[in-house]
This record gives sequence, structure tokens and C-alpha cells, in this order.
Amino acid sequence: MSDIIKLLPDSVANQIAAGEVVQRPASVVKELLENAIDSGATVIQMIVKDAGKTLIQVIDNGKGMSDTDARMSFARHATSKISKADDLFCILTKGFRGEALASIAAIAHVDLKSKQVQNELGTHIRMEGSTFVDQLVCAMADGTSMSVKNLFYNVPARRKFLKSDSVEIRHIIDEFQRVALVHPEIAFSYHNNEDEIYHLEKGSFRQRIVALFGASYNQRLVPVEEDNNTIVKVSGYIGKPEFAKKTRGEQFFFVNGRFIKNNYLNHAVSNAYDELLGRDSFASYFIVLEVDPSSIDINIHPTKTEIKFEDEKSVYAIVRASVKQALSKYSVAPSLDFERETLFDNALEPNRGDFIPAPTIKVDPNYNPFREAGRPAVRENQTQWAEMYQKEVPQQFVPEPAKLFETATSDSGFYHQFRKKYIISSFDDGLLVIDQHRAHKRILYEYFVDLLKNNKGASQQILFPESIELHPADFQLMKELEADFIKIGFDISEFGKNTFVVNGLPADIADVSPKVLLEGLLEEFKQQKTQKIDQRDQLAKSMANQTCIKSGQTLSREEMQTLVSELFLCEKPTVDPNGNATLWNIDAYELSEKFK
Repeated sequence: MSDIIKLLPDSVANQIAAGEVVQRPASVVKELLENAIDSGATVIQMIVKDAGKTLIQVIDNGKGMSDTDARMSFARHATSKISKADDLFCILTKGFRGEALASIAAIAHVDLKSKQVQNELGTHIRMEGSTFVDQLVCAMADGTSMSVKNLFYNVPARRKFLKSDSVEIRHIIDEFQRVALVHPEIAFSYHNNEDEIYHLEKGSFRQRIVALFGASYNQRLVPVEEDNNTIVKVSGYIGKPEFAKKTRGEQFFFVNGRFIKNNYLNHAVSNAYDELLGRDSFASYFIVLEVDPSSIDINIHPTKTEIKFEDEKSVYAIVRASVKQALSKYSVAPSLDFERETLFDNALEPNRGDFIPAPTIKVDPNYNPFREAGRPAVRENQTQWAEMYQKEVPQQFVPEPAKLFETATSDSGFYHQFRKKYIISSFDDGLLVIDQHRAHKRILYEYFVDLLKNNKGASQQILFPESIELHPADFQLMKELEADFIKIGFDISEFGKNTFVVNGLPADIADVSPKVLLEGLLEEFKQQKTQKIDQRDQLAKSMANQTCIKSGQTLSREEMQTLVSELFLCEKPTVDPNGNATLWNIDAYELSEKFK
């Protein structure tokens, strides 16, 4: 039998390596920014075009490279960071494997310009798909400029699977934030196409957090400090409990200047908050750990975002104790109801001139929020509904569907609100208990799904259009969702840097600040995003959750009757959009058994 094992050509081997290192444009951003930091730069500029597919350029004022080093930087496993295996356990730089530039050059056109301070001229190297094109002298400022063009031009399958520009830009912003956050001593700027997304001056860690996430964060942060332990030094900031969100987006751990992901340490922080946070609420934190490099292993993952601690349990205990001490020292206690919806997360921000009152929902007994024009499609007949209902719900929970439908929606039926949370109604064979919050969420979810499907959302103009400035990542998300927001009745448009102007809201939504509603919707959407469901379905769920009746809201008899009737006209009346039960039946037999 002939031999079948052969050495791969360098071009193929480099593309395989690139698949591990370069997963999307944001991966290139990470590698180039980290190289710039390792060069000793104090000013770093990043320019991105077409979400990184056309251009990613990083310019720094670091020490630069000689002609030979510039050429060698594209060779696989060529590095100045280590020379022996033991060096892996004293790593204090970002990169060390010597894979990044070789991997990037394998799947893009690369221009490298670099000049050392002692030289009058720099060197200019061009690479195309791992192929060296030429090396020339050039005039330039001290430092390095790295331009990566036409990413994945020779790997069309990988390029085809990239997401939309707005999604890829959000990933780029995430990587930029992770690098810029932990290096406040370096000035950064980031231009996307012709727009300046960030201009960050040198400053303190707190100033960098505020510059990246907004001025309101200055009032939300509590300092954390633990410097009396030989195992780990802890510093940074944690968020006050009342500003907790429904997503984990603003949770950062850095070890020796490197962003890491570690669920074990995430648990240490959440455990320190103990009962200060409500269910499914997550505090923001920006925590920096400094440890002996020999006590960690950072060579366990190609992207270097995962590390192993030599004494993980001790690090866990110290982090937990540090956060708990900070919360205690600054007398942080919850001041809001943590069973609130995300809608209220951004409602009250201290020291703001434009105070936004918490939204309220007015109850008008003569108003039907489910009018014919906007409600979900009605069943052609009750028999069809009954057949569907019988398939949906176990028989022990609900009586004969036709009877339930007939009596629960009858004008003569009785309706009682219990604890401002449940609607109790009667039918021939017993009692029906409905969760008003979940039931209304199901109704509105199907309503918004219908609007998105048929593009028929009505808009109600607001008296004074409102400009809303968003976090850059949220702005990109808003651009991605803009067309669907318009379909459900929003009248919005871009209005300058990271800003949208709101001229109208969906009809029937009143007494809610556009800023509070939109920020709440984006936060809800980001929470749903982790569930990998259809984007329009996510938006319908988010919109329903933000605008539905809440537990604790008093309803009139007419409103209860309308809600029950509309619930039974839904396609899936027995569960809310998240699969939670909307109703429970107590039949006559069960009642009689209780009184034996």
C-alpha cells in the first residue's frame, strides 16, 4: 500500500492556523491592538471600514521594528517574547506564540510599515495570502502601522459566514473595550468608516470606565481594593445593586493586564452580592487581578482568554471577600424593587437635569387595549380552538375546552383580582386562575409577531421629538433592529454620532419615556439574544415584556374580562412566550376533595 501521510504546504497550514486565531474581524482587532500595546505605545489609533472586511488598521507610536524583525514577524512561531518552555510561566506581555501575524497574513492582504526612533526611514512590507510581495523603505513617524485588507478574500466560505456589518461591529467594539479598559495609561481612538466612535484620553481606571460606558457610570461604581495578600492583588470597581441589569454584558475580569473569561470567578462576585440582587439580575464589575505569573497558565487556549490558576480556591475566596467588603464599607444596600422589569433599569439616574419619572400605566375602564385593528387573528370557530387547546394542555389541568371557552369568556362570568397578580374566574366545573402578567405578555407577543410579519404597526407622534444617545455597541444594535422597530410602530431615525431621534411611538403606548422604553428594549433584546432564536421573535418577546401589564397593577372587571377573552384567542394561550404557564384550573372534584 502506498504512503498516504504528507506534510501540508505552508499556505494550507497557515490557513488552518488562521482558523483558530482569526474567527472574525474582531479577532484581528484583538491581535493588532495587543501587539501595539506590547510595543510600548502611548497612543494607539484604530480605523475600521466595512465592519473590518475591507480594512482594519492599527497605528501606534511604539518602539517599531527593524527591517529584519519586520520581515521575521510574519514567520510562524517567530517571537521575541519567549525562547524556552519555562518562559511560558513568566509571561507579562499580550502575545507570545508568534502565530498572529502569520495567521492574519494567510487570509488577507497585509501592509506593515514600521520605524524605530534611531532610524531616519522605516520599512514597508506587503503580504498577500502568506506570499511575500515586496519590502521597501518608507518615510513615516516612529512606531508601526499595520493594515489588514480584504479579510478572508481567499477563504470565501469563511467570509460567507460572517454576520451583518452591525453584528460584526458590535464584536469589534467588545474587543476594543476589553483592551482599552485595562490600559487607561494609553490614549486610544477608534474610527468606524468616517465616524469617530471613541476618543479616549489617558487617565485613571475609573475615568476610562466612564469614557467607555457613559457619564452615568461615575455614580454607579463602588471601588474594590485588596492589597494585603500574597496570592492575588484585587482592584477595580463594582456596580451598585440598584443598577443591576438583566444581561452580563458589563462584567470584566483582567489578570495581569489581560482580559479573561472565568465562570468560577463570576460566581465569586455574584455570591458576594448575596441577597442584594434579584433573580436573573447581574451587577456590573470591572475587576483587575495581579498575580505572580508563575502561578497561572495562560497557554491553554488559542485566544488566550482562558487561564488556569495554581490556587483557584484561594483566588475565589479573596475575590468574594473583597467584593463583599466593598459593598459593606460603602454601605451599599438595595434601594429598588428587584422584581422590577428591565424597563425601569435606566429610569432614574442621579444628578441628571432631565429627570425621567418612572413610567406608569393609566387604567381607563372604558378603553380596550386589544381593539379589533391590532389584536391577534380570531379563531374561525370555537371547535377549532377547542381541538388546539386539548392538544396543548394536559387534561388534568384544564376541563373540557369548549366549556372553558364558553364560560370563561361569558359576560355573565365572575372575575376577581387576587393580590393584584392573578385573575380568578369561574366556569361550569370549577375555578380558573390566570397570571395577568404572563397572560398579557402572550397576547402582546402574538400581536407584535403579527405586526412584524405584516408590516402594519401604527405610530403615534410624540409632541416633542427626543434625541437618545446610546452606548456605541447599543447604537450598532439599534441600527440592526431599526427596520423592525419601524414595523411595530416606532418613528425613529439616526441623528448624529451614536444618537437616534424618536418622533413617534407604537400606538397604545402612552406615558412612557422614549429613552426608558428604547433602552429597556435593547437590554431585553440582548438578554434574549443569548437564546439563539429568530431576531424578530426576540424583538416581539422584548416588546411584549416591556409593555405588558405587570404584577401589582390593579385591573377593572372590564379589563380582566377583555384580557381573558383575548388570551383564549391566542394560538398558544396556556403558556407565555418563555414557556411559563399562564393559567391553572381547579376543577369541582378537586375542590370537593379539599372539603372532605
